[in-house]
Amino acid sequence: MPEDNKPATTSNDSNDVLMGVLAYLGILCLVPLLAAKDSKFAQYHAKQGLTLFGLEIVLVLLQWVIGFIALMGGLGFFGLFAMLIWLVWIGTFVLSILGIVNVVNKKMVPLPIIGGINLIK
Repeated sequence: MPEDNKPATTSNDSNDVLMGVLAYLGILCLVPLLAAKDSKFAQYHAKQGLTLFGLEIVLVLLQWVIGFIALMGGLGFFGLFAMLIWLVWIGTFVLSILGIVNVVNKKMVPLPIIGGINLIK
């Protein structure tokens, strides 16, 4: 994980930026992960995007479980929990925007909160 906030130097800037932006668009994080193996910049952002995508999958699963419980009549606490999940969804959207801004500025900066989590090495 880079420790500085300096712009990254890449061999093919336009391709790296495209791959970096794809990294923060849900399942499309797999495109740079698999197609740009030789780009340190694209791989860095693909791994960040994969962590973000993993969080989104967990949120979907939680929403399904809470929805099922709510249908069975247990609203109370679960209604509040469902609202909190929506706040986390907004947070994932904000993190995606921050990641795309870092890509466009050609920076390899970890995302807040989840930046230190690496699902793959």
